[in-house]
Amino acid sequence: MKLTMASSPHNHSLKSVNKLMLCVMLACIPGILVQSYFFGIGVFIQLALALITVSLAEAAMLTLRGRPVWPTLSDGSAWLTGVLIAVSVPPLAPWWVVVIGACFAIVIVKQLYGGLGFNLFNPAMAAYVLLLISFPVQMTAWLPIQALLSAPLPVLDQLALVFTESTRSGLSLEQARQVIDGATGATPLDHVKTATGQNLTVTEAMDNSAFTHFAGEGWQWVNIAYLLGGLYLLKAKVINWHIPVAMIVSLSICSLFGYVLGNQAGVAFHLLSGATMIGAFFIATDPVSASTTNKGRLIYGALIGLLVYLIRQYGGYPDAVAFSVLLLNMAVPLIDYYTQPRTYGHGAKK
Repeated sequence: MKLTMASSPHNHSLKSVNKLMLCVMLACIPGILVQSYFFGIGVFIQLALALITVSLAEAAMLTLRGRPVWPTLSDGSAWLTGVLIAVSVPPLAPWWVVVIGACFAIVIVKQLYGGLGFNLFNPAMAAYVLLLISFPVQMTAWLPIQALLSAPLPVLDQLALVFTESTRSGLSLEQARQVIDGATGATPLDHVKTATGQNLTVTEAMDNSAFTHFAGEGWQWVNIAYLLGGLYLLKAKVINWHIPVAMIVSLSICSLFGYVLGNQAGVAFHLLSGATMIGAFFIATDPVSASTTNKGRLIYGALIGLLVYLIRQYGGYPDAVAFSVLLLNMAVPLIDYYTQPRTYGHGAKK
């Protein structure tokens, strides 16, 4: 029997990196399916574009660095980044949006820092912020759910909008966003934020067909689907509970105080809108850029939840998961430094 010596920490997990990444991607499937049901086939178009782009970008960078391509590409980390970028951009955004984001995530954020395990920031969220700041019009062009469109877009028109930025009949995306019952094309978070800024109450802002009693029509089911996927990751012990629970509890407490003290949306609205659940279970829990100690994970998750609430309520962007995660990525070394567990035997009496 061959005895292999290795330094600590000793990882007893039987899951390899590619199996862990596969589990996370499988857990995304319920959310992706629900998202495509409400927002159309564009979700799958963006997904295909992102996966192709991250594969080519990773292969090109590995070749330039003189590294073997398939062993690294097959670990699935680049594919998971592509999945997270694809579900973050509007389904009918122009094709070049997701391509630019995927290239930036792999080439700049991941490979130029040394590859998996060396990146300081979450690649998917760094790409999302780049796209949102650089192309705000394209990145906020979310259509209402298919049921609210006066004429749901055929598959060929959705394909045409992604690749030519107009339907087969020549309609632009803005013209295709015409809906019924006074619902707007803005996301629920953006609509409520704008309406309350115009001195309307939250109840008045949500008084149209784009909203249910709890959150935006369709968006609540998307978040519930990602929540189910996240619970699977917890059960399979792919992620720890500390970050998602701390983030959700922190966001809930902040939104509860806001609801009680002022004209602000309630807890259910914040938890079931935007990228809350995918952020809590799939993005904030990135093992490379997140905190690594249990106490640190609780602080990390809680601060993300606080920042999400503050930016949603008082910032210039309706959703804030990406910004919050990136800001806390920068604080991870400090958090880990002050929350590292005591070394065995340290301080013990002799």
